[in-house]
Amino acid sequence: MRAPALDTVRVGFVGLGGRGSFAVTRWVKIPGTRVVALCDLYEDNVENVQKTLENAGRPKAALYFGGEEEYKKLCERDDIDLVYIATDWKHHAPIAKYAMEHGKHAVIEVPGATTLEEIWDLVNTCERTRKHCMMLENCTYDFFEMTVLNMVQAGLFGEVTHAEGGYLHCRVGWKNRYDNWRLRYNKNNRGDVYPTHGLGPICEIMNIHRGDRLKLLVSVDTKSYNGPEWWKRNEGEDIPSEEFANGDITSTLITTENGKTILIEHNTMDPRPYSRMFRIQGTRAYAEKEPIEVISMDPRRLDSTRFDLSGVEHREPLPKEILDVLMEEYKDPIHKEIEAMAKEIGGHGGMDFVMDWRLVYCLRNGLPLDMDVYDMAEWCAIQPLSRLSLESGNMPVEVPDFTRGEWKKLSGYRHFFAGE
Repeated sequence: MRAPALDTVRVGFVGLGGRGSFAVTRWVKIPGTRVVALCDLYEDNVENVQKTLENAGRPKAALYFGGEEEYKKLCERDDIDLVYIATDWKHHAPIAKYAMEHGKHAVIEVPGATTLEEIWDLVNTCERTRKHCMMLENCTYDFFEMTVLNMVQAGLFGEVTHAEGGYLHCRVGWKNRYDNWRLRYNKNNRGDVYPTHGLGPICEIMNIHRGDRLKLLVSVDTKSYNGPEWWKRNEGEDIPSEEFANGDITSTLITTENGKTILIEHNTMDPRPYSRMFRIQGTRAYAEKEPIEVISMDPRRLDSTRFDLSGVEHREPLPKEILDVLMEEYKDPIHKEIEAMAKEIGGHGGMDFVMDWRLVYCLRNGLPLDMDVYDMAEWCAIQPLSRLSLESGNMPVEVPDFTRGEWKKLSGYRHFFAGE
């Protein structure tokens, strides 16, 4: 979907905790933008971000605070093109829907929606209003993952048959400034409640809803061992294991319409290093991001006139001197243009800035966004569908076709550029 190009992207931010306030520090450094309005429950949050605008030499923004429906006043303004939503999870979908219904594009922090009802509501509203609805999945802009995407598209991996991803992140600091809402969400909800960081990059590589689609999933989980302990440490309340809904580890196996498989894991309870896994298995090559970036490849995929292939085997990582050349050769044009700026400004190593910069670029050029409402729908659906599988005795569950068959009409994922 394309929308008319915007000379200046006029944005209103809703939710100015850690994620929202840092997003504003990035946006003031992106040309062609204006921060028009700021909204949060708490006055000090909006005042602090107002100082960010002042320090950057930007005009003051209108401020909204003090109630859970103040965002409606922001969405109803006639001088805003885009609403950037970074609240707690339960408010994501209602705010996005209201924004679109009032003529605004909506972008939503992860996860964009948490129930199938919310997901379908956003898909239908996006189609009806013809306003963009994008989830802010920053991991699709990771430097290694985007380079692997380009290698796959160039044919170096042969046919990608299987991939693995996840969110393995020991959440030691569960309690934020105001509330333990994220730990409480895990206490009350079973399943993979945060699947999109691992799934997003994989779906782009596998051309999901661009020639293939997620078809069926099965989920299994462990008992909740550490959940009640985290609850006691954060809330001071002893609860039995059965009162903490989410297992410590949830694993979900997904099949696609074209006969490929994806494994997604979720673990925020156990001591372990952070990992999104990111493992891509092709018929001619393999890539893995963590603990170190590794690519293995059939040496017949490499040019023997360019590389010394002695000792290069299918089962061994590529030598560093070959990997470094390939990583530079297949670096994405987006990264080539703004990598240095992104890493300097920051945000998860620069991914956040690349994401925001690309969003503004596409809106200003009237291009399809890198991620659309169907991406959000399919990726977020893993949460309610995994819960359904678990509560049905690990039964297989069908993934809805949110595109209503339109996935068959496209062929391959791509980023759009001006002039195309």
